[in-house]
Amino acid sequence: ASGRHTAFRLLRAARRAAGRARASAVPPRPLRGLRTRLHYRRALRRPLDPHLAVYCAYWGRGYACNPAAIHAKARELAPHLRGVFLVEPEAVPTLPPGVEHAVIGTRAYWDLLARATYLVSNANFADAVVKRPGTVHLQTQHGTPLKRMGLDQTAHPVVAAATGSFTRLLARVSRWDFNLSSNPHSTETWERVFPGGHETLEYGYPRNDVYCTATARDVARIRRELGVPEGATAVLHAPTHRDHAEGFDAAGVDPVRLAEAAGENAVVLLRAHYFHDRAGRERAAASPRVIDVTSHRSAEEVCLAADVLVTDYSSIMFDYANLDRPIVVHAPDLDVYRAVRGTTFDLLAAPPGPVSRTADELYRLLAEGAHATEESARLRAAFRHRFCPWDDGRAAERVVRRVLLGEPPEALPPVLPPAARTPAPSAAPPAPPAGGSAGRR
Repeated sequence: ASGRHTAFRLLRAARRAAGRARASAVPPRPLRGLRTRLHYRRALRRPLDPHLAVYCAYWGRGYACNPAAIHAKARELAPHLRGVFLVEPEAVPTLPPGVEHAVIGTRAYWDLLARATYLVSNANFADAVVKRPGTVHLQTQHGTPLKRMGLDQTAHPVVAAATGSFTRLLARVSRWDFNLSSNPHSTETWERVFPGGHETLEYGYPRNDVYCTATARDVARIRRELGVPEGATAVLHAPTHRDHAEGFDAAGVDPVRLAEAAGENAVVLLRAHYFHDRAGRERAAASPRVIDVTSHRSAEEVCLAADVLVTDYSSIMFDYANLDRPIVVHAPDLDVYRAVRGTTFDLLAAPPGPVSRTADELYRLLAEGAHATEESARLRAAFRHRFCPWDDGRAAERVVRRVLLGEPPEALPPVLPPAARTPAPSAAPPAPPAGGSAGRR
């Protein structure tokens, strides 16, 4: 921001050197270097397994997001397929019972990548993975792009420096056969920033199916598991990662004051970006009214448990909008975020609810019930219509039938329009009558 590029490069080089030093202290994984390449090349000579599907979410962080939803639906609709999840070692204990897995970097991992007919990921597989004739690569993505992605990042030097080679990015994109989209805005953005010969599937996000299929009993169970007191209003605070900030940045929001502003019986579910899971634990330890849900495996369950969402520029707002529950946008540093990261549209021109620009304003909006007014409902409806047109509860089914079973598009279930859907119910006490100032919930 200050134009001190020499200092920036020196600091970045020092950080990378420190990272390499830390990595050298960790015992090496199996099959590194030359042995890895030789083993993988031998495995590539073996025939593809037509019944093998490999899944990976967030570079191996666990059983989550669209890949997990597709995997679960494939076990139901395509039981002849063997589905294997690729995970980092620390994620193994978090896997649901019965999910076959392989640890990233092991022999089994490279054997699976060499022989799988179907490769499904919400990020990208390693650069070394070869696109074999006959394989089908499905890129599911993991959010609606408010922030700039892919080739759009070339205009933002700080982000581009962290992204690495755009040539390698395009090489990874060239492996895709299908790219999943959750709304027309995503389709337009993905096709611009990830150019390639793949087919765009406008089917909605499989991970969002649960917002139309979960019941009141499911919501109550999830709230108990997370520790939400019965009868409490749960405010989900989900700030995104900021490229211009060092470490966790909650944009000046005190979770305790946030809970107090939401009412006497309110608690805050704090979900920091997964880059900052330690910060969430530290803030939750300070008060019984703050519950850390950063490391909870399922963002969808956290959303189902919440009665109100407070976020800034996180793509969680697009998913949460499926529930038709109140959303407050807290945007104190939007100008900086736009300059450093870039945005794909003007969020404040068509927000999903009231907007705050300072922490005190955020507390006041919640205390006055601005999120429960007719105007808030109108904004939310327009936002939901724009960004949730295909999330009708059957996205996973459409993906499995089209990609894994090879059914033609005309044979897939048609999309149910938003007005005809019944979102999972909120557990919050009834809101007061809508109007100008609704008072406390």
